Amino acid sequence: MTPKITDSVRRRKKNESATTQRFLPVAEIRNNTILLKNGGIRAVIQVEALNFNLKSELEQQAIISGYGSFVNTLSFPLQIIIRSSKTNVDEYIDRVKAIGNKQENALLKNQTLTYAAFLQKLIEMADIMQKRFYVVVPVDHSVRHKTVIEQFFDWIHPDDAASKVSARNHEFTHGHVQLNERVELISSGLSNIGLHCKRLPTRDLIALMYQTYNPKTSQTQKMPADMEQLHMEKTAL
Repeated sequence: MTPKITDSVRRRKKNESATTQRFLPVAEIRNNTILLKNGGIRAVIQVEALNFNLKSELEQQAIISGYGSFVNTLSFPLQIIIRSSKTNVDEYIDRVKAIGNKQENALLKNQTLTYAAFLQKLIEMADIMQKRFYVVVPVDHSVRHKTVIEQFFDWIHPDDAASKVSARNHEFTHGHVQLNERVELISSGLSNIGLHCKRLPTRDLIALMYQTYNPKTSQTQKMPADMEQLHMEKTAL
């Protein structure tokens, strides 16, 4: 009886997960781009923060002026996201423990393992948060304001139909070039004021979506190393 109960629970959880995914706006992720179900496409740029307070007054004024000039050059909307997440240093602690266990010197071994235990206790006692900054770059060619009736049918039928997939692929071909141009414009503008930028590749976008929509699970169940390859194979099928 136990195997039957287990299989039933697994099927229910799988169905619940599939039902939840139906209502997410993301259709697929490929070519370093997020494709939305409504036909829009998005690129995500990760921006490294700088310590504004450590800058001189002249440097601060230059940064503010440069940012203002950058914003005035934009002819499309941007979304700036600040994501706070609990710091996960499990891999680092495991490496420290492994190094400590290999130490032949008893004193060094004890100090290394004590340091690892201190880090683990510190993480458990204090919620050490990590902030990451993202700029979402949009391209929406075919998105229009829908009527109330259309919005109602989208709500009761959230599945990704074949017609939507075909239209989305058509829009992606035409919009990807424009999206790349916008990414270059934004990266250049932010770099000019001293901010380091990096466009997230496909694997990092998948990891970001996984961590965003599964905050607790992602802490204990890491994304497989071949997730990007599996996603590409699924898309090709």
